[in-house]
Amino acid sequence: MRTQPCLEIDLGNLLENFLTLQKIAEPAIAAAVVKDDAYGLGASQVAPLLYNVAGCRHFFVAHAVEGAQIAPLMDKAIIYVLQGLGQDNLEIFKQFPQLVPVISCPEMLAFWRQNRLVGRKPVIHIETGLNRLGFREKELAVLSETDKSEFSLVMSHLACGDEKEHFMNAYQLENFKRLKDLYFPKLPASLAASDGVFLGHDFHWDMVRLGAAMYGINTAPYRENQMKNVVTVSAPVLQIEDLAKGQFVGYSATYRANTNRKIAIVSIGYGDGLPRSLSNVGKVFFKKEEKLYEARIIGRISMDNVICDVTGINNLHVGDTAYLAADFYTLDDMGRDAGTISYEIMSRLGKNQRFIRKYVSK
Repeated sequence: MRTQPCLEIDLGNLLENFLTLQKIAEPAIAAAVVKDDAYGLGASQVAPLLYNVAGCRHFFVAHAVEGAQIAPLMDKAIIYVLQGLGQDNLEIFKQFPQLVPVISCPEMLAFWRQNRLVGRKPVIHIETGLNRLGFREKELAVLSETDKSEFSLVMSHLACGDEKEHFMNAYQLENFKRLKDLYFPKLPASLAASDGVFLGHDFHWDMVRLGAAMYGINTAPYRENQMKNVVTVSAPVLQIEDLAKGQFVGYSATYRANTNRKIAIVSIGYGDGLPRSLSNVGKVFFKKEEKLYEARIIGRISMDNVICDVTGINNLHVGDTAYLAADFYTLDDMGRDAGTISYEIMSRLGKNQRFIRKYVSK
């Protein structure tokens, strides 16, 4: 008898994905993005694996506090902090010399000048079309030569890298090249995250930032996913019952049986990070006698449980394993059915403390 859902993370597949992406991007440096606790999968597991086994020496996190958690595990790593440097994290930067801030606006540059960290040169983030973080051209134009000499790398971020033919890719590439040549002609450069790696050599520059694809997500949906699946989500069956014709299921009674059915109550819900939008449209899978069976989620997903229609699945028992995501139904598939993206689902699932977490290397 089991009661908790399980999150299984295949570190072997993750490592293979990194090496595949690294090969595609050669000779650019392959940096690993381990922000948000490695997309929820555990930065303290993922980062040392890439550091010790794959020889990765460049990492990206969002916040300095994330970098502080992995810096002691990798003494020769460079850990770039995307959200930059401020009063709230200055002491963390001082404590961990591996951390390098990404500076994205004039105000942050002014703060850097007042609190310069000896022995470190920050990254400058420039805006090329996403209109999120980054120096705009009017701000670049007023930088002095001394200001420009502060930096070790120039970077930007693609808005539509997951759509190969989108006009924004060519627009941003040209804009990035123009701004780099004009203001930072001698600096190494980084434009591509995972999706940009698949756009070709012109997008690779000197460094690529490998995130979602490394974790198995299909960041190039216009082609078959080259990445191996990393995440398996499963949960035990807590109860199996007959459902008579005409009976309702779940909160708000959104499902009514039109024939006699059999239902299974599975121990996972939106409290575990499962999207509630999968209510009445999601899928659960069972492996029985070397066969794979699909069961539809019926009724509203609740905080701790989903109810699924297991009519016709023989020899199903309490305690059996239901699969919510696996090789045969990935987080990309779940995201499609839920009307969201796999990035969001992975982040939500991975940070939940109710999962039994298993690391494997198949």
